[in-house]
Amino acid sequence: MEYTHKPVLLRECLDGLEIRPGGTYVDGTLGRAGHSLEIVRRLTTGRLIAIDRDKAALDTAPGRLEGFMDRVTLVRGNFGDIKAILAELGVDGVDGILLDLGVSSPQLDDGSRGFSYLQDAPLDMRMDQSAPLTARDVVNGWDYEELRRILWQYGEERYSGPIAAAIVRARGQAPIETTGELAELIRGAMPAKARREKQHPAKRSFQAIRIAVNDELGEVERLLGSALDVLNTGGRLAVISFHSLEDRLVKTAFADWAKGCVCPPDFPVCVCGRKPRARLVGRRPIVADAGEVDENPRARSAKLRVAEKL
Repeated sequence: MEYTHKPVLLRECLDGLEIRPGGTYVDGTLGRAGHSLEIVRRLTTGRLIAIDRDKAALDTAPGRLEGFMDRVTLVRGNFGDIKAILAELGVDGVDGILLDLGVSSPQLDDGSRGFSYLQDAPLDMRMDQSAPLTARDVVNGWDYEELRRILWQYGEERYSGPIAAAIVRARGQAPIETTGELAELIRGAMPAKARREKQHPAKRSFQAIRIAVNDELGEVERLLGSALDVLNTGGRLAVISFHSLEDRLVKTAFADWAKGCVCPPDFPVCVCGRKPRARLVGRRPIVADAGEVDENPRARSAKLRVAEKL
């Protein structure tokens, strides 16, 4: 589908980053390079460091960034390791970091990657295909309590117990091998009223398993733990999230960075000495307007938050 080629909240990201032609920027989620291309077009003497854990994304990037590769450094890695990556490159600080936390369109479009409940394929879901843990390992190897926990915690699936129980029963007869098998199991474990809901019955469970396989929330936490260390003063972090779990992590971290004195209100003077480390660029998340949602349905659930290091 053509809309999958469109970078989400593109104009808003570029405005949020306030790109300077000579600055150094990181796109921590290269994907199809839609955001990267527009960042690097605005650089003259600056540099873009584009990170992705998926080799396929890095292999296609030179073609998508043709004419600009003299300003681009491609890195295979996890954005959660940004501090180590920049140290390895000899970069002391950057002027902006962008993260688009949605699943890359090629990963969804390629049925063989095992991300989609709409296409039957081997259970995989790895963003980095050299990583050891697959969705098959999770579905067939994790115990009932752990399955139930991730379905509830990462997928916010209210039928996490029945679904986990159905998985355990089915794999006791034979391993669950494909996305189609898993999607049917999930559907069958849910009551009829849930199967009639607008969204696919397997959507939340597939999200949960994907998050577990790729440690997606852990990566976000690691990035948030080191972002201020690698940003130059005045540098900005822009994060697009697509579900409440990620957005909550970002919102909480940004609020903490922007907080100053934490002394009790009855103290006559501050004794904690705490100063804000960043300011929020906008008090509320930026969302796509109706025009973008019509043109690119993927943007419907996107939220962009931006913070600037003080």
